[in-house]
Amino acid sequence: MLEKKDINLEKAVLVGVITQEQDEETSKEYLDELEFLTYTAGGEVLKRFTQKVDMPNPKTFIGSGKMNQVKEFVDEHEVGTVIFDDELSPAQERNISKILNCKILDRTNLILDIFAQRAQTSYARTQVELAQCEYLLPRLKGMWTHLERQKGGIGMRGPGETEIETDRRIVRDKIALLKAKIKTIDKQMAVQRGNRGKLVRVALVGYTNVGKSTLMNVISKSDVFAENKLFATLDTTVRKVVIGNLPFLVSDTVGFIRKLPTQLVESFKSTLDEVREADLLLHVVDISHSNFEEHIESVNQILDDIESKDKPTIMVFNKIDAYEPEPYDEDDLIEVRTKANYSLEEWRKTWMGRLGDNALFISAINKENMDEFRKRVYKEVREIHVTRFPYNNFLYPDVEEIDSI
Repeated sequence: MLEKKDINLEKAVLVGVITQEQDEETSKEYLDELEFLTYTAGGEVLKRFTQKVDMPNPKTFIGSGKMNQVKEFVDEHEVGTVIFDDELSPAQERNISKILNCKILDRTNLILDIFAQRAQTSYARTQVELAQCEYLLPRLKGMWTHLERQKGGIGMRGPGETEIETDRRIVRDKIALLKAKIKTIDKQMAVQRGNRGKLVRVALVGYTNVGKSTLMNVISKSDVFAENKLFATLDTTVRKVVIGNLPFLVSDTVGFIRKLPTQLVESFKSTLDEVREADLLLHVVDISHSNFEEHIESVNQILDDIESKDKPTIMVFNKIDAYEPEPYDEDDLIEVRTKANYSLEEWRKTWMGRLGDNALFISAINKENMDEFRKRVYKEVREIHVTRFPYNNFLYPDVEEIDSI
């Protein structure tokens, strides 16, 4: 008989800063996201520490007083991991590790760890390993307590090679090997994409955990893995979808996040070829999230980095079932009404209204407004298809001529 085992979550503490560029509200939002990342990685956050500084301390990221508070809490509660919201320099990481005497992670390292957990295919694992090696290379110094010559004695004297130099050489060789492996797989994937013929390609893009995989399951009637955690999808999934009688391909891509490590953007650029080669982008947004406008900016920035920002795009505002405006007292003369108090109808009259029929409001999980979604996608895909194959015009009627989709 199997014994029931409790999942032991790793105790963790979060550390962030409030600066001129990052006010208190923004810092709290980032730490909320960092806590979700920690939970996704298998950790439990016991406490958060924040400090107001003009700029992070170049030696220890935070001041000595705040560092002592963190150390007292870590020692008292036997915390094994301290996670910093911003990327630490190799020197900062070493200095903090000496003071706190526990595992030190930054946001980049945490995201890399989640990617390593989530990677299922050989291709995803190779990309993650490459990103980890590139992150590790400048941080090798100080990882060993003994940095003497590897061997000594008769016949072994001379310049030799220190252990740290050996380690760097091994990591550099590994990076070169992984890059070569990715290049080979890229060629294979390019052939696969070429074999799909001239079907119109649609790519789902968006911030992590906005419901892309859930939407993919609804429209393709497939069973793509979807979970309420960050980065549930790493490998691009492609499915054939038929709306009306019009076939096209839909790909579900890796989610984006603010402060996405540059190593990951670089190593996953080949995965994002699905986005580059798409004819139409469905930019999925979690409208129930308080900072969804910032998420849109972050996604647009990454799309710009991979030269895909100017593609035809439909904004799909998902999770309308979970959207709740913050309550507002009209009789309170001091309280100022903000965007947080907007209803969905009021949001439609903002910049979203200028998008016209390129803004859709749906709930993928409850299948709300899915007919409207299918008709809009059908119309856009049909235009692309008819432009590509003018003689196929009669095969696919206008969306107005179709009773139900």
